[in-house]
Amino acid sequence: MIKVIIIDDEQLARDLIKKFLSEASSVEVVAECANGFDGAKAIAEHKPDLIFLDVQMPKLTGFEMLEIIDERPVIIFSTAFDQYALKAFEQSAADYLLKPYSKARFHEALAKAIGQIESKQPVAATIEKVLESKQSLEQLDRIVIKNGSKILILSVDDISHFEAQDDYVAIYSDGKKYLKQLTMKHLENSLPEDLFVRVHRSFIAAISQIDKLEPYSKDAFIAILKSGDKISVSRSGYNLLREKLNF
Repeated sequence: MIKVIIIDDEQLARDLIKKFLSEASSVEVVAECANGFDGAKAIAEHKPDLIFLDVQMPKLTGFEMLEIIDERPVIIFSTAFDQYALKAFEQSAADYLLKPYSKARFHEALAKAIGQIESKQPVAATIEKVLESKQSLEQLDRIVIKNGSKILILSVDDISHFEAQDDYVAIYSDGKKYLKQLTMKHLENSLPEDLFVRVHRSFIAAISQIDKLEPYSKDAFIAILKSGDKISVSRSGYNLLREKLNF
């Protein structure tokens, strides 16, 4: 049996998916959830083969949930969005269902997902493509972090700076440090330009948190943040800061 979890904040949407799935003998619904927090927990507990996932949900969106789960099931998105999201889905998800959808369209998507499961296609890379496509098309206003068993949501307004650390980025907020698998390039492209600036290949700083700049060498500087942290500033980063701060 193929294990399925339904994650959608609308009860009617979940009921419709369960009704259509009842016509398929090879699948079993092991859980249904109304938000991304519960969805992440259910995925960790049940390790499903397939999830039906809504995008816009309270507490944690579908995309944010994908960023923090360790298990990588096949995904069928069930969404009312037909703009930025679908461009990602068409390339990367098993399929998407644009609400409202017909029973025939549902079973078409289900057959495609079952085929992906049975052929054992790599799912982790597929999810990464979904996230990359989504991330490149919208501005970040918050970042979701899995910190042990806890899930934290950091507003970008509360972040002082970012630091590249191998395959991860260190995020500094309120005197604490968190690690998340991101790229500096993605952050540079997605953070609000009026709030953050990439001052060095290894650092992105919140402009409001820069207290002062001190020369370090002929072509480099040190930025001292209001927190007392010191970060490197390259010549190009210094020039960017001059433009932003008009000095």
